[in-house]
Amino acid sequence: MIFPEECKFVGLATGLPLGSRVYFLSRWLIRQVEDGYEVLAVRLADGAGLMREVVEKQVLATPEETIFYPDPVNFNDRSLLIGLAKAGGHRCTIFQSPDGSRTFVIDPEPADLLTVHVYDIIPPRPHLAAILRDLEAVGLFGDLGIVFEYHIRDIREMAAEVYPCRAGGFDLTLDTDRLAGTERVAGCLTARQFCAENYGDGVVIDEICPLAQVAEEPFIARCCRANREGVGVWNRKLGGVVHWGASPHVVDTVLRAALAAWKEHEGRNRSG
Repeated sequence: MIFPEECKFVGLATGLPLGSRVYFLSRWLIRQVEDGYEVLAVRLADGAGLMREVVEKQVLATPEETIFYPDPVNFNDRSLLIGLAKAGGHRCTIFQSPDGSRTFVIDPEPADLLTVHVYDIIPPRPHLAAILRDLEAVGLFGDLGIVFEYHIRDIREMAAEVYPCRAGGFDLTLDTDRLAGTERVAGCLTARQFCAENYGDGVVIDEICPLAQVAEEPFIARCCRANREGVGVWNRKLGGVVHWGASPHVVDTVLRAALAAWKEHEGRNRSG
């Protein structure tokens, strides 16, 4: 797959007012020809100055292999562009940003992207998953070369009698109702401690913590225990944990730290 790191390395060569000289940052050229567009790789002469001579060029994609995507796209959302290029069915797809810049993807291969597994629950709103989708849409993760696979458990499907809080729309909850002490509760370590302190050991807890779901790595998961936030190993898988109401900044920071740790330790035995 060929996908320029930044559009500043891609030049437009439909018009060449200075002959064979092009802007010094150009590594690829998009050229409109009679039958459509072609994409070239170029090597420029050494030296100073903004415009440099092209000393070598190679056609990477011909007009027959190339399409121009009709709608403006966010170049920073690289996984989106790779997906669009793959779905288009052509070997090369040229994209245009809202400001008129151009880039391209040749031989798109989504499998080249790293899958990050996201563990969250509903209801209420899956806070972590929602933030990741919002940040991905504006291109914040474009430099990471990742795609997300979401594992969002619907706790309404459990056979519990009591749920954690009214915010999820449940009728009987720990934060509002007094229990008899023999109920089945959908909860986690926090709920287990709460029930033990207030109702004894007769309450049965059905585990709902997203960390209990972790089965793949690298991962990022949501948890109500603030002391767990950061990078760690859960179920022998390496990933990141954010608190229940973590800010977008914290989500981004923990995700990047988890990916750095995973790449450093990939393939080693896990414990924990």
